[in-house]
Amino acid sequence: MASHKNPEKIGNKIKRREVQLKSKKQKESTRRDDRLRRRRHEDKNPELRQVRQAKNVPSTIDSKRTWDEANEDEGAEARLGASVDVLNPKRRKVVEEEKQRPEDIDPEAHQADGLEDDEEAVPVGVLGMDVVDEAKDDADSMLDSASEDEEGANDNEENEKDPPDRAESEAPSAVPSTATTAATDLALTPEALIQKFPTFFANTDKDPKVLVTTSINSPLHWEAQLLTSLFPGSSYVKRTAHYHSYKYSIREISAYAANKGFTHVVVLNEERKRPKGLDIVALPAGPMFHFSISNWVEGAKLPGHGNPTNHYPELILNGFRTSLGLLTAHLFKSLFPPRPEIQGRQVVTLHNQRDYIFLRRHRYVFREKRATEKLIQGTDGKPMKGVEEIRAGLQELGPRFTLKLRRIDQGIQRASGQEWEWKGGDEKVRTRFSL
Repeated sequence: MASHKNPEKIGNKIKRREVQLKSKKQKESTRRDDRLRRRRHEDKNPELRQVRQAKNVPSTIDSKRTWDEANEDEGAEARLGASVDVLNPKRRKVVEEEKQRPEDIDPEAHQADGLEDDEEAVPVGVLGMDVVDEAKDDADSMLDSASEDEEGANDNEENEKDPPDRAESEAPSAVPSTATTAATDLALTPEALIQKFPTFFANTDKDPKVLVTTSINSPLHWEAQLLTSLFPGSSYVKRTAHYHSYKYSIREISAYAANKGFTHVVVLNEERKRPKGLDIVALPAGPMFHFSISNWVEGAKLPGHGNPTNHYPELILNGFRTSLGLLTAHLFKSLFPPRPEIQGRQVVTLHNQRDYIFLRRHRYVFREKRATEKLIQGTDGKPMKGVEEIRAGLQELGPRFTLKLRRIDQGIQRASGQEWEWKGGDEKVRTRFSL
């Protein structure tokens, strides 16, 4: 068969296809030979591989992310609408220099207060569209809570004396978790943001108490029960009411929960009998966060899923870099106890990527490395030292879902005013993100 420079000019369809396949196999063979030859040279000289990997870095939207310019004052970093990288290396270096030096610390003075110092600067390695009719919520009447405040105060004192409903852990953590990643460090929160939300950033050793409910006449009772297994110390109260009965608004429910000693109110919204939104109220007076929910999958539908236990989970917050992201990360941190129970080997991950927060819950186990498994590589592409013979296995417990922050109210509900609100035009620039 005569060779043709351009197979497309061959008139016979079968012969044209044969020439095309032959040319394709020849190109694949040439690329494979080049790849194997390059591997042999790089095995002899590993520096060649490092130079090639440093040069051939793929370009992604995350690597092209753009930031807003921050002014010299701290107020620029505290603006929730500005995309300012609070966790940039320059600011991290300045904060570390301002910290007290080890030689200036008196060991005797800090021997008794060691736990308190750890709690003050805890770096943690780190998830709606308002579906409920807001006009209807604004039109709801408020409770006459004068007598209920007195009863709530008495009930609160009784609840503090009562023992917890859960069994004590066999291996509780002595100090708050200090797990961290390079992406999120809550210790670098701007001071202006802390002063703007003083009660929200207050350090406390008290375990959170969460009240979980749904939108009015919602059928998502089972999904709300799953949230109680996700947030420790939470309880579910049905909001379904009779047609002629009084329907309490979110403000009235929050006032009742605050009198009963709750720290948060979580409202699960639905649309077409599917979870559609998640509203979180930081008691007693806000702020209120509105998230939209997508890709909800309960644990029973996950392949190879496990069953969660009653242990306090560890928390991983990852990818929160702006002031708005740190505020959201503090919200999720306040929903979980500060001292995880390592005996349960459970971890809840909240990973922010392009303003979408992915929530996952796993159980982990450490095992020995198999002979067929490769070495673990770090972010720099080099093998990690100290874990050559160790591997970690994960089993997802569920539920899994994706959150997107839509609005932050100053108080409770829209009538209180907005600290920040998502707008569709903000996403026209594909390389700018809010969290």
